Amino acid sequence: MLQILLLDDHAVVRAGYRQFIDSQGDMRVAAEAGTSAQACELLRTTAVDIAVVDLDLKGDSGLEALRRLRERRAGLRQLVFTMHDHPGYALQALRAGAQGYLTKDSDPQDMVDALRALGQGRTVFPAGLAATLAGAPEGEGQRLAQLSPREFDIFRLATAGQDIGEIAKALHLSEKTVFNYMSLVRQKLEVRSDFKLMRLAAEQGLVRW
Repeated sequence: MLQILLLDDHAVVRAGYRQFIDSQGDMRVAAEAGTSAQACELLRTTAVDIAVVDLDLKGDSGLEALRRLRERRAGLRQLVFTMHDHPGYALQALRAGAQGYLTKDSDPQDMVDALRALGQGRTVFPAGLAATLAGAPEGEGQRLAQLSPREFDIFRLATAGQDIGEIAKALHLSEKTVFNYMSLVRQKLEVRSDFKLMRLAAEQGLVRW
């Protein structure tokens, strides 16, 4: 039986996932957490095959969570279940250690099918990601594909309105490190001002302009 860890900061959402997953017969929710720190601690004492991870965690980062969980348990397989349908997010999730990616408007059956696929060693990603990975110039997230997961995290948090101190706290970094990463992000994206950074995020569909 597949043992599942749920990482989502909404308890009501986790309860719905738990009910549906536990009803399948071949899988069960073995643990649930609201933060990556809680999830990492649970891995110390709980046998888990797959983690279902939301990318939007209060005071934390889903991409950071993927990295931390992978470091905590190398063999853990991870399914991102998120509201973000932008291929740039899916690409960064893959780089951070996910083996599957689904959006929250998917049919509930898609989630359990994805969990079974991951349990069998397969991967589950949206078709749009294939073009991005292949380097197709028309890929929606291609311009952001040059960013590392850490740089992408900082880019999206900054364009969501968080200041350097808030980003540093969310990603467990020093403010100086965040400042240096922001310089790298601007350099890679060839953007010199915060205004142009916001405009790029809006053009890519990551924020509302």
